[in-house]
Amino acid sequence: MTVINEEGETSRESLTVYREDFWASTSNKQLNFLQHVRSLLKINGRAAVVLPDNVLFEGGAGETVRKNLLHECDVHTLLRLPTGVFYAQGVKANVLFFDRKPASETPWTKTLWIYDLRTNQHFTLKTNPLKREDLEDFVHCYNPANRHARKETDRFRPFSYEEIVKRDKLSLD
Repeated sequence: MTVINEEGETSRESLTVYREDFWASTSNKQLNFLQHVRSLLKINGRAAVVLPDNVLFEGGAGETVRKNLLHECDVHTLLRLPTGVFYAQGVKANVLFFDRKPASETPWTKTLWIYDLRTNQHFTLKTNPLKREDLEDFVHCYNPANRHARKETDRFRPFSYEEIVKRDKLSLD
């Protein structure tokens, strides 16, 4: 943030957010938003949050947030969207689905299912927007009636908690 004082001098200030209920203090608005959504959820509350790719692989505060989210919540589904759906062209978006859980010694996330809507798909905000019918296969694979009876497909694959924590910076990318 740029601040201009009465004499016309400018200075820059960081907008790092410090909150006791956040796992990491950062100036990354998307990481702060994810932490804020998690803090608002009641135990067993559910969320689906749209996030850009950098939240899935950024180190430092990003790694801390992902580590704690995977431990304290059941992070069960990641929908990988192509460019141009929510953000400016070139920015890839994702929808991260998770349920807040009570405190536990062991991580709540057991398996993260990732659905790839990017391969051979192209959408734009104006000329070819994403429509409900484009998500039919995802909804079928997501299986909202019984998430625990999911089946792997070419676009939908499970990754165990152990596989995820072995990745560099706990990357979900």
